[in-house]
Formats: sequence, structure tokens, C-alpha cells
Amino acid sequence: MPPHDTSALGAPREGHGRDLSPARQALSDSVYENIKAMVMDHEITPGARVSIEALARALSVSPTPIREALARLESDGLVVKRPLSGYRTTELLTRQGLEELFEMRQLLEPRAAALAAGNASEAQLDGIERIAEEMQSRPGTAGRYAAYRDFAALDQRFHDAIAQASGRPLLADAVERLHSHLHIFRLSSVLDAEDPTLAEHQRVLHAILRRNPDRAAEAMAEHLARSLRRQLSQNDKS
Repeated sequence: MPPHDTSALGAPREGHGRDLSPARQALSDSVYENIKAMVMDHEITPGARVSIEALARALSVSPTPIREALARLESDGLVVKRPLSGYRTTELLTRQGLEELFEMRQLLEPRAAALAAGNASEAQLDGIERIAEEMQSRPGTAGRYAAYRDFAALDQRFHDAIAQASGRPLLADAVERLHSHLHIFRLSSVLDAEDPTLAEHQRVLHAILRRNPDRAAEAMAEHLARSLRRQLSQNDKS
């Protein structure tokens, strides 16, 4: 599908995911994932207007699930709705914006990892370990967003699960909100088989399982610093 830059008609924001039949929910989820992939792969270019009618024709659905999907994507930070002009995809996060985002993550996530090492229940530890194991079976692969989606979702779940295990609900909420902003960066390339993310996650996990707060914080800080360097490097190459 070619890049879109057609104007979108304003539409009332409809509830999504509430009181839908299973078939209707499946359609809503499918449309959402299809449009999200278009945004992540830049088939709908950053900053472009989003045409509800064009998307409905391309996906062979009515405008209603398109509007529902766009409302969800607005919550994700991938599109914005402006009065009288409809939806636009968000601009890419700048280098400075990415650095500021990781600066905030460095303030929050090492502390969350340290607290998780001391406060996590056995069930929470098991949950974090299961996510890490599942990531081992779904390595990130170079290619389009569809190939990377499951790995990226598990990566976010891993970090969120650690924050939730900290025993600090406000901290966990702040970490989760920061992660949603990572979608805005929308890297032009994704992880390959040699990416060290999995090994870095294992170091964080082992420190938490050993109930070592200092090492957990250190491992998380190191992982975030290296992740930022990788993402900036990818951005420079694109």
C-alpha cells in the first residue's frame, strides 16, 4: 500500500474494546494491527494525514472499525486527532527526544529493578522469567514491523513486569507510560540475530532472582545505556 497523505474526515471518537461480540472484537483487533503496521513501516508516512475512507477501502471494511483503530492508535501515541482536520500520524521522535526519554528511563527503571529484587513475590518472579524465556524463542529479526511485533511486545512486557514487581504502583505506571512513547521513534531497522538485548535481559533477571538490588539496578542501567546507543546508531544509519 503506498504512503498516504490524504485528508481525513473528522469523526467522533468511539469506544473500543467495550461490549463487542467476539467476531466484532476480532475484526477491531485485526484492523488495528493492520493500520499499526502501516504506521510502523512508514507506509503511512510520519506526519501524514490519515484518510479513514482510503483505509476502509484498502482493508475492505466499514469506517467504524477504522475509527476505533485510530482511537486506539491515538492512545498509543502513534496518531493525533486535530479539530477540523482529522487524524495525522505523529512525527518521529527526534534524537534529543529519544535521549530525554532514555534519561527518564534511567531515573526510573534501575530503581524499579532494585525494588523488584527485594519485593517481588515468587509468582511475579516466575512471570518475569517466563517472559524472558518466551523472548528467547522469538528473536527479533530484520524486516518489517510484522516480523518484529511479538518480540517488541514481549520486551515491553519484560520491563513493565519488573516495574510492577517493585511494589510501587506509581512507579510502575510511570514506567509503562514511558514505554508507550518508544513507539513514536519507529525505528527504520529492527533487531537482528546478533542483538545483545536477550543477554542483557538475562543479567537483569538473574540479579532480581538472586535478590540483589544493587546488581539489578546496575544491570538495568547498563542495558538502557546500551539500548540507547544501539537505537541512536540505527537512527544515524537510516
